[in-house]
Amino acid sequence: MSRTLDFEDLSEAELVEVTVTFLESRERPRAVAPLASRSDVSGVIRADPPSVSFYRFLYDTVGAPWHWYERRELSDAALLAIIEDPKVEVYVVYVRGTPAGYVELDRRVEGDVEVAYFGLMPEFIGRGLGTWLLDFGLRKAWRQGVRRVWLHTCTLDHPSAISMYQRAGLVVYDRKVKMVDMRRARRV
Repeated sequence: MSRTLDFEDLSEAELVEVTVTFLESRERPRAVAPLASRSDVSGVIRADPPSVSFYRFLYDTVGAPWHWYERRELSDAALLAIIEDPKVEVYVVYVRGTPAGYVELDRRVEGDVEVAYFGLMPEFIGRGLGTWLLDFGLRKAWRQGVRRVWLHTCTLDHPSAISMYQRAGLVVYDRKVKMVDMRRARRV
Protein backbone atom coordinates (compact mmCIF):
# COMPACT_ATOMS: atom_id res chain seq x y z
CA MET A 1 0.00 0.00 0.00
CA SER A 2 1.40 3.36 -0.87
CA ARG A 3 0.74 6.39 1.27
CA THR A 4 -0.37 9.72 -0.14
CA LEU A 5 2.58 12.03 -0.54
CA ASP A 6 2.44 15.51 0.95
CA PHE A 7 3.27 18.38 -1.40
CA GLU A 8 6.60 18.94 0.39
CA ASP A 9 7.56 15.30 -0.16
CA LEU A 10 7.33 15.57 -3.95
CA SER A 11 10.61 17.41 -4.32
CA GLU A 12 12.45 14.57 -2.58
CA ALA A 13 10.43 11.68 -4.00
CA GLU A 14 11.60 9.35 -6.74
CA LEU A 15 8.22 8.43 -8.11
CA VAL A 16 7.91 5.45 -10.44
CA GLU A 17 4.72 4.36 -12.17
CA VAL A 18 3.90 0.77 -11.23
CA THR A 19 1.17 -1.42 -12.68
CA VAL A 20 -0.43 -3.72 -10.11
CA THR A 21 -2.07 -6.86 -11.52
CA PHE A 22 -4.68 -8.77 -9.51
CA LEU A 23 -5.18 -12.48 -10.21
CA GLU A 24 -7.64 -14.99 -8.78
CA SER A 25 -8.99 -18.49 -8.93
CA ARG A 26 -12.61 -19.14 -8.08
CA GLU A 27 -12.47 -22.92 -8.45
CA ARG A 28 -10.55 -25.50 -6.55
CA PRO A 29 -8.34 -27.39 -9.01
CA ARG A 30 -10.28 -30.50 -10.06
CA ALA A 31 -7.78 -33.28 -10.54
CA VAL A 32 -4.58 -32.33 -8.86
CA ALA A 33 -1.55 -34.53 -9.28
CA PRO A 34 0.46 -35.23 -6.14
CA LEU A 35 2.93 -32.50 -5.29
CA ALA A 36 6.14 -33.31 -7.13
CA SER A 37 8.88 -34.65 -4.92
CA ARG A 38 12.07 -32.59 -4.73
CA SER A 39 15.14 -34.22 -3.24
CA ASP A 40 16.61 -30.80 -2.43
CA VAL A 41 13.64 -29.72 -0.28
CA SER A 42 14.19 -30.57 3.39
CA GLY A 43 10.62 -29.63 4.13
CA VAL A 44 8.04 -26.89 4.42
CA ILE A 45 7.28 -25.82 7.95
CA ARG A 46 4.54 -23.51 9.15
CA ALA A 47 6.02 -20.83 11.37
CA ASP A 48 3.13 -20.70 13.83
CA PRO A 49 3.58 -17.83 14.38
CA PRO A 50 6.99 -16.62 13.26
CA SER A 51 8.89 -14.28 15.53
CA VAL A 52 9.01 -10.69 14.32
CA SER A 53 12.77 -10.92 13.71
CA PHE A 54 12.45 -14.15 11.68
CA TYR A 55 9.55 -12.72 9.68
CA ARG A 56 11.51 -9.55 8.96
CA PHE A 57 14.47 -11.69 7.83
CA LEU A 58 12.22 -13.57 5.38
CA TYR A 59 10.43 -10.46 4.15
CA ASP A 60 13.56 -8.37 3.74
CA THR A 61 15.64 -11.08 2.07
CA VAL A 62 12.93 -12.30 -0.29
CA GLY A 63 11.54 -8.85 -0.99
CA ALA A 64 14.73 -6.80 -1.46
CA PRO A 65 15.13 -7.48 -5.22
CA TRP A 66 11.46 -6.59 -5.78
CA HIS A 67 11.42 -3.43 -3.63
CA TRP A 68 9.02 -4.67 -0.96
CA TYR A 69 8.67 -2.00 1.70
CA GLU A 70 5.17 -1.99 3.20
CA ARG A 71 5.83 -4.41 6.03
CA ARG A 72 9.20 -2.79 6.81
CA GLU A 73 7.32 0.39 7.64
CA LEU A 74 5.19 -1.35 10.27
CA SER A 75 6.13 -1.19 13.93
CA ASP A 76 6.95 -4.51 15.57
CA ALA A 77 3.61 -4.38 17.40
CA ALA A 78 1.63 -3.77 14.19
CA LEU A 79 3.50 -6.54 12.36
CA LEU A 80 3.02 -8.93 15.28
CA ALA A 81 -0.73 -8.28 15.24
CA ILE A 82 -0.81 -9.53 11.63
CA ILE A 83 1.50 -12.54 11.86
CA GLU A 84 0.07 -13.74 15.18
CA ASP A 85 -3.46 -13.78 13.80
CA PRO A 86 -4.51 -17.45 13.57
CA LYS A 87 -6.00 -16.72 10.12
CA VAL A 88 -2.57 -15.77 8.77
CA GLU A 89 -0.34 -18.71 7.84
CA VAL A 90 3.37 -18.43 7.04
CA TYR A 91 4.99 -21.49 5.43
CA VAL A 92 8.76 -21.57 5.02
CA VAL A 93 10.44 -23.89 2.51
CA TYR A 94 13.85 -25.25 3.48
CA VAL A 95 16.46 -26.54 1.08
CA ARG A 96 19.12 -28.66 2.77
CA GLY A 97 18.17 -27.03 6.09
CA THR A 98 18.38 -23.45 4.81
CA PRO A 99 15.32 -21.18 4.53
CA ALA A 100 14.81 -20.77 0.77
CA GLY A 101 11.55 -18.84 0.62
CA TYR A 102 8.07 -18.51 2.00
CA VAL A 103 4.41 -18.19 1.21
CA GLU A 104 1.99 -16.26 3.41
CA LEU A 105 -1.73 -17.02 3.25
CA ASP A 106 -4.22 -14.52 4.69
CA ARG A 107 -7.66 -15.94 5.54
CA ARG A 108 -8.94 -12.91 7.46
CA VAL A 109 -11.69 -12.20 4.89
CA GLU A 110 -14.33 -14.93 5.08
CA GLY A 111 -14.32 -17.15 1.97
CA ASP A 112 -11.22 -15.51 0.48
CA VAL A 113 -7.60 -16.50 0.79
CA GLU A 114 -5.02 -13.96 -0.24
CA VAL A 115 -1.56 -15.16 -1.13
CA ALA A 116 -0.25 -12.08 0.69
CA TYR A 117 3.45 -12.70 0.13
CA PHE A 118 5.28 -15.31 -1.86
CA GLY A 119 8.87 -15.59 -2.97
CA LEU A 120 12.32 -17.07 -2.77
CA MET A 121 15.65 -16.01 -1.38
CA PRO A 122 17.74 -14.67 -4.30
CA GLU A 123 20.09 -17.68 -4.24
CA PHE A 124 17.20 -20.05 -4.95
CA ILE A 125 15.60 -18.25 -7.91
CA GLY A 126 15.85 -20.07 -11.24
CA ARG A 127 15.80 -23.63 -9.86
CA GLY A 128 12.09 -24.37 -10.37
CA LEU A 129 11.46 -23.99 -6.65
CA GLY A 130 9.12 -21.02 -7.13
CA THR A 131 6.64 -23.01 -9.18
CA TRP A 132 6.84 -25.82 -6.63
CA LEU A 133 6.29 -23.45 -3.67
CA LEU A 134 3.39 -21.72 -5.42
CA ASP A 135 1.77 -25.12 -6.02
CA PHE A 136 2.27 -25.94 -2.33
CA GLY A 137 0.76 -22.60 -1.27
CA LEU A 138 -2.27 -22.90 -3.54
CA ARG A 139 -2.94 -26.43 -2.27
CA LYS A 140 -2.82 -25.11 1.31
CA ALA A 141 -5.10 -22.19 0.41
CA TRP A 142 -7.99 -24.33 -0.85
CA ARG A 143 -10.09 -25.94 1.83
CA GLN A 144 -13.73 -26.16 2.84
CA GLY A 145 -15.51 -22.82 2.59
CA VAL A 146 -12.97 -21.10 0.34
CA ARG A 147 -14.63 -19.36 -2.61
CA ARG A 148 -11.65 -17.52 -4.00
CA VAL A 149 -7.85 -17.51 -3.84
CA TRP A 150 -6.22 -14.32 -5.03
CA LEU A 151 -3.01 -12.36 -5.11
CA HIS A 152 -1.51 -9.30 -6.64
CA THR A 153 1.81 -8.62 -8.26
CA CYS A 154 3.33 -5.61 -9.95
CA THR A 155 5.80 -4.50 -12.58
CA LEU A 156 8.54 -4.38 -9.92
CA ASP A 157 8.19 -8.16 -9.44
CA HIS A 158 10.08 -10.92 -11.26
CA PRO A 159 9.41 -10.67 -15.02
CA SER A 160 7.98 -14.22 -15.07
CA ALA A 161 5.64 -13.75 -12.10
CA ILE A 162 2.38 -13.18 -13.98
CA SER A 163 2.97 -16.05 -16.41
CA MET A 164 3.80 -18.41 -13.52
CA TYR A 165 0.58 -17.43 -11.73
CA GLN A 166 -1.42 -17.93 -14.90
CA ARG A 167 0.12 -21.38 -15.50
CA ALA A 168 -1.00 -22.23 -11.96
CA GLY A 169 -4.60 -21.46 -12.95
CA LEU A 170 -4.99 -17.89 -11.70
CA VAL A 171 -6.62 -15.37 -14.04
CA VAL A 172 -6.22 -11.61 -14.22
CA TYR A 173 -9.28 -9.75 -12.97
CA ASP A 174 -8.01 -6.20 -12.52
CA ARG A 175 -5.08 -3.85 -13.10
CA LYS A 176 -4.32 -0.54 -11.44
CA VAL A 177 -1.56 1.99 -11.85
CA LYS A 178 -0.02 3.62 -8.80
CA MET A 179 2.98 5.75 -8.07
CA VAL A 180 5.65 4.29 -5.79
CA ASP A 181 8.30 6.39 -4.10
CA MET A 182 11.45 4.35 -4.73
CA ARG A 183 13.24 6.09 -1.86
CA ARG A 184 10.83 4.33 0.49
CA ALA A 185 11.20 1.04 -1.39
CA ARG A 186 15.00 1.14 -1.07
CA ARG A 187 15.05 2.14 2.58
CA VAL A 188 16.16 -0.67 4.89
